[in-house]
Amino acid sequence: MQIEPRSTRLVAREAVNPSRTGFSLLAKNRRRMGSAMLLLAFMLTVCLAALPQTSVPATARQAAASRQFAARLHPQAKDPLHKVHSIVHRTPVPAQGYLYVNGPVNGICDIQNCDVDAWTINFGYAVTNSIGGGGTAAGFEFAVWMAPGDTLTSVQWSLGSTPFGSDIAQGTASGSNLSSVFLETNSYGYDIYQVAVSGLNASVNIGTWLTLQNASVPSGDPVFWDENNGPSQAQETSIGTIPSESFNVIAGNGVCAADHDALPSSPVAHAVTVTTPAPAQTFTVIHNFTGGADGGDPTAGLTIDRHGNLYGTASTLGSGWGDVYKMSSYHGGWVLTPLYSFQGGNDGYDPGAQVSIGSNGILYSTTVFGGGNGCYDGEGCGTIFALRPAANARGNALSQWTESQLYRFTGSTDGYSPSSDLVQDQAGNLYGVTWNGGAWGKGSIFELQHTASGWQFQTLYSFTGGSDGAQPIGNFLIDSAGNLYGAAFTGGYAGCGTVFELSPSAGSWTEKTIYSFLGAEDAGNPEGLTIDQAGNLYGVTAPVGCLHGVCDDRNANVIFMLSPAQGSWNFTAIGNYSGLYQASISMGADGNLYGSTAYPGLIFKMSQSGGIWTYTDMYDFEGGPGFWPQGNIVEDASGNLYGVTNQGGSYSDGTVWQIAP
Repeated sequence: MQIEPRSTRLVAREAVNPSRTGFSLLAKNRRRMGSAMLLLAFMLTVCLAALPQTSVPATARQAAASRQFAARLHPQAKDPLHKVHSIVHRTPVPAQGYLYVNGPVNGICDIQNCDVDAWTINFGYAVTNSIGGGGTAAGFEFAVWMAPGDTLTSVQWSLGSTPFGSDIAQGTASGSNLSSVFLETNSYGYDIYQVAVSGLNASVNIGTWLTLQNASVPSGDPVFWDENNGPSQAQETSIGTIPSESFNVIAGNGVCAADHDALPSSPVAHAVTVTTPAPAQTFTVIHNFTGGADGGDPTAGLTIDRHGNLYGTASTLGSGWGDVYKMSSYHGGWVLTPLYSFQGGNDGYDPGAQVSIGSNGILYSTTVFGGGNGCYDGEGCGTIFALRPAANARGNALSQWTESQLYRFTGSTDGYSPSSDLVQDQAGNLYGVTWNGGAWGKGSIFELQHTASGWQFQTLYSFTGGSDGAQPIGNFLIDSAGNLYGAAFTGGYAGCGTVFELSPSAGSWTEKTIYSFLGAEDAGNPEGLTIDQAGNLYGVTAPVGCLHGVCDDRNANVIFMLSPAQGSWNFTAIGNYSGLYQASISMGADGNLYGSTAYPGLIFKMSQSGGIWTYTDMYDFEGGPGFWPQGNIVEDASGNLYGVTNQGGSYSDGTVWQIAP
């Protein structure tokens, strides 16, 4: 702001007045001008002392282009198209554990996409972005660009009902409530970190605004919040409306079972478990996703038919909205054929669950977004869709599959953001869960009934967030009697999640919590669930009481079994391992359990003999092709295992892999 002293303004007025002349007036004017110059110099000195000594740009790209800041960045990144590779631990978009996911980290610039930036959140700048999900927030994650060697030591956050507001909650994250994971070095020379803030325990709604400011690093450099070019908009205090920022809101009701003294003893039986070395086997990548027509970044596992064909979904690459694909063996190799590419809008987008194969080869699944103009700032609340093959089709041409929308969620009591596997009963009815929404905003169980007049949708149960749990996870199961089983990530007796049953009886349904995690020896926050032919349930938990990726040495994952026994269920811990992040588990055709963990990336097997469980590390992805394995694992008649990785491969867009015995 330019400051004009009052004495200078007087001189200017007198200088244009021809009636004021003479030596006395000139002398007076000179004295006034001298005083004005002294006052102006003093005021400029005060202003400069109050402002930062260096002019900090509003964005990371502006800083990288300036001579002053460019010298602090990695020298390899002089060319904006030169990608600097390093060890990558990138967090993909998860299907569970979060109230809201605003988009992936886009801090990497390559030939296909250099239109990325990040916005300053210190030196007086503040950035705010709206939240598209509701519930109790235990914390949040966001991505930052920083100069090499910098470490984020604190950041001020606030939650408000208006942009830059703080009427809901506010605080400064530091110490144990703030942790950072290095992702990679980007093309501009910045180091990219995923930062996790914990300890919120705040209630947020759709339309709540998250604001970040006053970030601090020991060097005093600027800190930048990564943009993701998402569908929503953010705001910056000086610039105005800017692209969406990359952040996730973590679900929960505070710390899982924080007061263990107030809890009953954990009814956990421990099975004897032994560990064996990795067996001799052959690991092969059978497809590298390109990010083109085949899609990329798969977040769900595979489905196998009786002929050994594989089916899967890719998230938001390929068509730009996600797709469904089929893989078939051909002359000793594998061929991937896209079956359908989503168009967005009413058609839906971002399929986040595996497909289910119904009668006559029809495929069923869900999309997380699209299908209308509700939820997520009008992006849609998700859909249920079917893919039907052409009659007597012999090839795999794209034109031989027809997609139809079975239901579009509204975000009301029907829920929203379906990302669960769909299960089908003997009558052809479909069942699934939504992570969000329902009558109480804690998720729901739904049925899509197949009638002569078409598909009829009804909500079977809405979670309350109390003893029944909240935020049901994506693995949904059905037994031979038509009972439905699932797990809730949070809620229950200690806020650590539940396993539940929904049983049909005389045209109605009865919900029952069959186990409530205590956050003790049984751990908590279940992430995966599967069932065997005898009706036993198996699952894997997150490290007890820790947010995703933010754990200490006390945290451990538990692989558990729930066995029915005379109207109740017995809980047995069959494995206990530390530091497994985003784990999944599935039942193999051979009766063994197979699982994956995104980080550290590995595939494991659990087998039982004579009451003793054996844990076998099947494959470690560290240093190999692909990384961040996700979703279920399937087994064919020959004992080959198949799964996907969300990242890595020849094109860095994920892989489909095979482990041959």
